[in-house]
Amino acid sequence: MVGAAGTGLAVQRFYLADLPAIPDRAALWSAGRPRGVTFLGPDGKVVAYRGPRHGRRVDLAELPAHVPLAFLAAEDRRFYQHGPVDVRGLARAALANLRAGHAVEGGSTLSQQLARTLFLKPDKTLKRKIQEAALAARLERSLTKDEILELYLNRIYFGDGAYGLAAAADRYFGKDASDLTLAEAALLAALPKAPSRLALTNDLPAAWSRARLILAAMQDTAWATPAEIAAASAGPPKVRPPGARPEGDMAWALDAAAREAETLVGQAAPDLVVRITVDPALQAKAAQALRRNLGRGRQGALVALAPDGAVRVMVGGVDHARSPFNRALQARRQPGSAFKPIVWAAALERGVNPYDVRADRAIDIDGWSPQNYGGGYSGAVTVERALRLSLNTVAVRLAREVGVDRVAELARRFGLSSVPEHPGPSLALGAYEVSLLDLTSAYQVLQAGGSRVRPYLVSQITNARGDVLYQNTPGAPVPVYPQYQAGQMVRMMEGVISSGTGARAALGRPAAGKTGTSQNYRDAWFVGFTPDWVCGVWVGHDDNRPMRGVTGGLTPAVIWRTFMADAHQGLPVRDFDWAAPLEPPTPPDWYYEPYYEDPYDDMAADRDYAYGYGPDEAPWNDQAPAEAAEGPAFSPGYGRARRPQDERAWAPEPREERRLPTWPPSVPF
Repeated sequence: MVGAAGTGLAVQRFYLADLPAIPDRAALWSAGRPRGVTFLGPDGKVVAYRGPRHGRRVDLAELPAHVPLAFLAAEDRRFYQHGPVDVRGLARAALANLRAGHAVEGGSTLSQQLARTLFLKPDKTLKRKIQEAALAARLERSLTKDEILELYLNRIYFGDGAYGLAAAADRYFGKDASDLTLAEAALLAALPKAPSRLALTNDLPAAWSRARLILAAMQDTAWATPAEIAAASAGPPKVRPPGARPEGDMAWALDAAAREAETLVGQAAPDLVVRITVDPALQAKAAQALRRNLGRGRQGALVALAPDGAVRVMVGGVDHARSPFNRALQARRQPGSAFKPIVWAAALERGVNPYDVRADRAIDIDGWSPQNYGGGYSGAVTVERALRLSLNTVAVRLAREVGVDRVAELARRFGLSSVPEHPGPSLALGAYEVSLLDLTSAYQVLQAGGSRVRPYLVSQITNARGDVLYQNTPGAPVPVYPQYQAGQMVRMMEGVISSGTGARAALGRPAAGKTGTSQNYRDAWFVGFTPDWVCGVWVGHDDNRPMRGVTGGLTPAVIWRTFMADAHQGLPVRDFDWAAPLEPPTPPDWYYEPYYEDPYDDMAADRDYAYGYGPDEAPWNDQAPAEAAEGPAFSPGYGRARRPQDERAWAPEPREERRLPTWPPSVPF
């Protein structure tokens, strides 16, 4: 008794003192597991793996009976009859090894193997064997036999980076674990003995030789009929070759999703299952549309959002293998005229009407004289026509009328957080850099009738056990802009596509959008939407070199139309039913009096049009104009931000008093 007690104390001191503690059941699913990420698509199917492959949790109840039986035949036939240590199995293994003169058979039970996998290093030492037995005993006190077998199947390593039965079934056979055949189950059961050496992508003949021994053992134990064994032994099943599922064009979205998942849950679990919103089929079509139309040497990016803000497409370049930089998310570029809808929206919010008239003529602001694309001026034009034609001078006049600070505030309301509080006058022409995703999301405010929804890429994150670590719940859209004015913006932006600078983007169904080109053709954009999709396209050079005459109405518009045509296949044609059509105002009664004196005839030469109708045949607005905004005067320099103390009130120049009609036109600039 004294000797036994002393031996027990020695074992406790030298072998079990540093024995790892057994965590609770939930933690067992991730204990000792190398970190890996499994990405699922919107339909729940596996899209890709990063790092070690951890498949979903597989329950015993969903597996065909021959799958767990194959593993028991390979590793522990008496699993349900013995305790944590199989004394009979140890004796049999010792006798076999003695006869062979070297180790040919192991005596570890399935519980011991699981304990080694979860908590110990694969050292072949006496200490490890003793600790393995002690941990197996603790496991069997905490879990039932079925739970241990289930945990074993989900945690064992199968080679080629695949951990767990689900990951192995998908990696080697491209199917779910519940669909494994007897031959496939036997082949997978052959791997845990030497997963790296016997990996099916490394030595299939050796693995199949062991699988046939497992099938024979299943016949000996009557776990399968002779006919089933004969059919399964006919030949090895077809194995998917290495690299058959590269990330390809999904890689940009997966990079972004991996970063977002780490931000959301941190190191909460060593392995994650991340469900993303990107549609692999649409992603492939978008990448194809970019590559077909970009031309040599250029880069491009495309983002598409569903009405709830889900990112359905995120293509960040031409070739991820050559350049993993995500131009849809990480790049900041000048949007040029693609920013003008924000300026127009700010003007409408302050009371400007689409059929109000503004002067398209030369303007000078402290030495800065912006000109229209192609040169020349149109004289007096309606606000709606100025947007269709993307007239720069009208954009600057509207921004000055509203106040550039108010335009910047609206841009931030729309989600463009990079726009400063006190920008320079060049804000009106899109001189402040934004990302493609942010700009596309800002356009979604107009698509949604004035409400903002935040874009999201990750919809759910779980651990290997299936515990939900994060669940995205799209909140209710937040109203940030009046719906009526949003409808007016939509109708004006439809004109950009139907008869304006974005004509090449025409889809043959209701669509609204805007072209954009930054200084010297460095960036070209087209962002637009239908009731079903909002999509943004950017084209340019990474080193900011100018492109030769590429504008937003050319290559980006063609790419946009190509992708959107694919995205709308099978969808019914829908209009923006909530947006009222634009209707020109009714001219005042005096307009029809041919001899009525024009109260502003001294400005006729400057405007270069006959009063009443402009060159676009649109009448003056008969409604009272917006009150002149008190805004800052522009400081010199292109794009220089102003400080609050630089602001000074602006007011229209005083005119000599004269008899005016009761419907004063909007204040011209």
